[in-house]
Amino acid sequence: MALSFRQTEILALARSEGRVVVESLAERFGVTLQTIRRDLTELSDAGLLDRVHGGAILRSGVSNIGYEERRSLHDAAKAAIGRACAREIPDNCSMILNIGTTTEAVARELVQHRQITVVTNNMNVANILVANPSCDIMVAGGALRRADGGLVGDLASQFMQQFKVDFGVIGISAIDQDGDLLDYDLSEVRVSETIIRQSRQVFLVADASKFSRGAPVRLGNLAGIDAIFTDAPLPPALMKLCAEAGTAVHVADPAA
Repeated sequence: MALSFRQTEILALARSEGRVVVESLAERFGVTLQTIRRDLTELSDAGLLDRVHGGAILRSGVSNIGYEERRSLHDAAKAAIGRACAREIPDNCSMILNIGTTTEAVARELVQHRQITVVTNNMNVANILVANPSCDIMVAGGALRRADGGLVGDLASQFMQQFKVDFGVIGISAIDQDGDLLDYDLSEVRVSETIIRQSRQVFLVADASKFSRGAPVRLGNLAGIDAIFTDAPLPPALMKLCAEAGTAVHVADPAA
């Protein structure tokens, strides 16, 4: 399928935000709602988007945003989240950091921490923390995912089972309206499930764009997380869920 200029822009927006809305697109491009619906139908027929009520999302399980693109998206928000999360992690502790550009932002804020042990299945996290001479780094085995430096699969899960740490810091691809944590890769989720089980406290780091994205694989729920670090107030339903479950909510200011 040869995409029109408008369809190319719509696809780029979907990759950036995870979801596009018919009314917003019509206003953005100055066309009718019917024109946008036709564009979305054609993109869906081409296997690039999935139609949902009121708009479309990236095709589940296929079109996760590429690592380099994710790295540059919401970088100020991720940096602020990393600072906020690192402030809650003391010296002289142990932790596991999983795959993700936001967990990498946390790692950058841990370079000055003293006497910490970091277990990770993220090669980028390990490389960042090499700069901290007071950090012991344990890197999981497993299948290397060249796209983002992640180590996944049964070997990575088995490695994580050898530890019981003070903190598990995890990133996620999407958060559903009912609080479910969602990702794209089942093998990655299996490792993250192990991280949650092996951590005394679990911190979720996720910028606000994750509240409007979708992904096909479930990794627990916000109610089972000790704290979430994000850069904007949670939607009311999620805020209520966190209040009822005792999940602490930390909202970092990217401008601070």
